[in-house]
Formats: sequence, C-alpha cells, structure tokens
Amino acid sequence: GKLDIETVDIGLKSSARNAANADDAAEQAWCGLNAVSVSKACHVIDQGGPEQQEVQQQPPVHAATMSAPVEQQNATGQVENVCIVGSGPAGYSAAVYAARAQLKPVCFEGLQNGKGGQLMGTTEVENYPGFPEGVTGPELMERMRQQAERWGTELYTEDVEHLDLSQRPFVIRSSEREVRAHSVIIATGATAKRLGIPSEQTYWSKGISACAICDGASPLFKNKPVAVVGGGDSAAEEAVYLTKYTPEVHLLVRGDKLRASKTMQERALTSPKIKVHFNTSVEDAVGNGVLTGLNLVNNKTGEKGHLGVAGLFYGIGHQPNNKLIQGQVELDEKGYVKVRHGVSTNIEGVFAAGDLHDPEWRQAVTAAGSGCMAALSAERYLTANNLAVEFKPKEQPVHQEDEGQKASSSTASVEELPFDPSQNKHRGQFALRKLYHETDRLIAVLYTSPTCGPCRSLKPIFSGVADEFKDKMYYVEIDIEADPEIAEAAGVAGTPTLQFFKQKDMLRQVPGVKQKREYRDMINQLL
Repeated sequence: GKLDIETVDIGLKSSARNAANADDAAEQAWCGLNAVSVSKACHVIDQGGPEQQEVQQQPPVHAATMSAPVEQQNATGQVENVCIVGSGPAGYSAAVYAARAQLKPVCFEGLQNGKGGQLMGTTEVENYPGFPEGVTGPELMERMRQQAERWGTELYTEDVEHLDLSQRPFVIRSSEREVRAHSVIIATGATAKRLGIPSEQTYWSKGISACAICDGASPLFKNKPVAVVGGGDSAAEEAVYLTKYTPEVHLLVRGDKLRASKTMQERALTSPKIKVHFNTSVEDAVGNGVLTGLNLVNNKTGEKGHLGVAGLFYGIGHQPNNKLIQGQVELDEKGYVKVRHGVSTNIEGVFAAGDLHDPEWRQAVTAAGSGCMAALSAERYLTANNLAVEFKPKEQPVHQEDEGQKASSSTASVEELPFDPSQNKHRGQFALRKLYHETDRLIAVLYTSPTCGPCRSLKPIFSGVADEFKDKMYYVEIDIEADPEIAEAAGVAGTPTLQFFKQKDMLRQVPGVKQKREYRDMINQLL
C-alpha cells in the first residue's frame, strides 16, 4: 500500500481492499449496516455541575452481577431517577421532558448502534412541525440533543451492553460505566433489514449498502448506474438522493405499486434519472471483487434477467432492536415491545418509546411524542413510589459548533486549514500529502461525507482518542466530496472509514464506527 500522493495516484486500491478483506469479520459496522440508524444515548457519570441533593445510600452492586470489567462505576453509589437507553426523537424528547421535570436523566445515546437514530441517515425532513423550509435529519437530531443537554441531561456516546431489569434498582452497563436507576426508558429504535441474498456478505461494503445517504458520494458509485430495492418512503428517498451522484437509478419494487407517500411517489416517478421496475426481486448479486450487477426475477412471469449496476442500496424496512430486553420485557410476535397505556411495559418502572414499540406509524413526530409520554410516565411512577429525587436545574448554554466543525459537517465543500506541522490534527489533501511524505509517525486518516450521520457521531469521538496520542500520531480528516480523487485512489467504498499509514504503508482500514477502547487498542498495536 504505497501512497504516491504527489500525483494523487494513491495506489491504494488493492491495498485498501486487501486490508478491508483481512478485517471483514470484525469491521462490518458499516453506516447503515449495524448502524441501525437507531438511537441510543450516553451519559457521563462524571457528575460535574450543580450540587445534588443527598440521596439514601443504596446497597453496593455485588461483583456477581458484573459480567465484564467496567472502567467507571457510580462513584457515589447513588441511584439515578431515570436512565434513557437510546436517542433519536424518542430518546432525546424523553431526555428533555425528564430534565425539565428536575429528574436529571442519564442518557446513553449509542455509538456503533447509531447515535441519533434513523434520522442520522436521512436528507431533508419536510414533515416535522416547526421547520417550514425543511431540515436535515442530522441537524434535527443535533438540535434535539442540544436541547436535552441544555436542561441538564447527562449524555454519554456509548452503547449499552447489558441491561438487568430483574433487580431493583435496575442495572445499566456500557463499555465505560455502570449505572443504577429507579426507572428506565428504552428507545433503541429499529435496524434496517437485509435481503439475505446468497452473495450479500461477499459484496457488503463493496457495492451493497443500507445507507445511500452515507455511501452515495463514494467513488465506487459516482457517475455509475445503481439500484435501490424497496417500495416505501425510505427506498424512494434513497433513489431521489442518489440522482445527485449518478445518471441512472433503478428502483426495484417487489409489488405492482409504490407504498411511499404521495409526495415521494411523485418525486420518484417523475425523475428522469429514476427507472422503476415493478414486480421485481433480486435473486443474487454478481461481481469481481466489487459489485458489477444483479440477477433479477419478475415475480409475475418468472422471467429472469440481469441488471448491470455498481451499487445496490436497501430500503426494505426495519426490525426492532430488542436484543437488550429479550427474555425480560414482553414482546409481540414480530419482536416489538408490547405496551400498555401508550408506553408502559410489563415491568413496573420500565417504559418503551419510539420505533421499538411502533410497527405501524414509525414517524419522527410520533417517536418524539412517545418519548414525551415515557418521561411523564416515569415521573409519575417515581413520585407515586416516593423514589424521585429532584435536582434544581441549572440551565446550560447551548454549545455551538466552532467554525472548523461547521465546515466539516455542512454540505458545503470543506476548506483546508493552513498546514501547521506542530499540530496533530489536520484537514484536507494538502496536509495528507505533506505528512505522508515527510513524517515517520503513524497517520490516521478519517474519510467522511457531509450528509453521513455516523460521520458526525464518529468525528468528535475519534478526535478525542487522537488527543490521547497527540505526540505519537497525526490525524487527518478527508471529505470525500471535496477530495473525491483521494477517496477513489484510496479505495474508499463508504463513510466513515479510517485508514492508518506509517512510512507510506497502509497498515489497516476500518469502516464504520467502533468503541473508543477499540480505537485505542488498534492505535497501541500499530504503534
């Protein structure tokens, strides 16, 4: 994997793909893949902020309840009023209402499982009240997050790995900490379904994707024909979005009509770049290292055919993320949580919000409404059982992005910052060229795209990890829309993707979002 950046012929394609293949089994957390497009929320048990009222000392957590080492425990042994597992419209709305009720909620907003939920993988949201001009999904989620933070919610960008609802207080454990709480709101959302075709795993991230918003700008698809499978709003939106990058989008619909909303149907059916194929299913994908085509079948006539495309994007619905609560909370036959009185589960003090219990409506506004209901229900439960401890809220200022963050997260091209070799963080291809040729330090290159929700989640996380190694590693961010030739030569098939270089050799490629500890371990190994 030598990288001749002077001519921008990075010579990385084969090396990048070889490294990706070597790590495939471990590195499959690709943007729409496991990324659920779900929500989860994260709280930092570092109890900074206003003084908290004295709470009754609870019995210690016994070692027998611990299944994995946890870096931080609740140092004071206190029990939280409410813990929210998940983010998205449901989780963030629950956080806002619980925080304003002076319950000081703890919210694990997720990392690999999708901070911000499914809206992080959408473009324009045009039906959320209060935005007549429309708003992007990631922007809407960021504003909700800021509102929750403003009123005192403790947010942690971590995945919950263990949830014990059999004991009281309830035990919630992430990779970084363990929390005990009198009530729990579960807002883990749903995950994009896969087709399950024979070659799906072979071409996953090499032409097959569950997130057009994240991967559509990749050189792998740009200016090449692609296909989207599905007939609902998600599929129609992905097809319309992909017309920004490709002259030809094939929308493959299993039935004889679209199920999308009238507005999305009209956009898909009237676009000169979109060709709709009704009564069509995908039998398998074919290619040579990367996807080159699909074998199709007509569901009415049985006629088979071949369609040459460079990409296949899924928009075929979702399944509830119920892994944490299986065997604890009552589920229906499809895996959705059974609720009573809107959000109450079969366990007193445990509430469900959002798509986890809603197989029918699945809208951002209904998810936000159920988050509100869950928070109010938790407040009533805590009060009725004399469990609530009020914390006088100290309104926090809304944190605005600095200019560098705005440039990197907006849809505009990223402007390169002046190159300063004394700094460990850089942006753009000029910095990458200089460092590639002039340093013997490890270089971490993060490839992102402006509309990629997981990219927004990963950037501050990896930036923090990079700070821990500032004297040993350089960190460079590349926007694949601003520097497409760099991304193409590097063989980047989707975002976010990390590549590590040292002395002009590419040592490792890591697609998707990982835990902070995983990044630390990788860097230490490479150093």
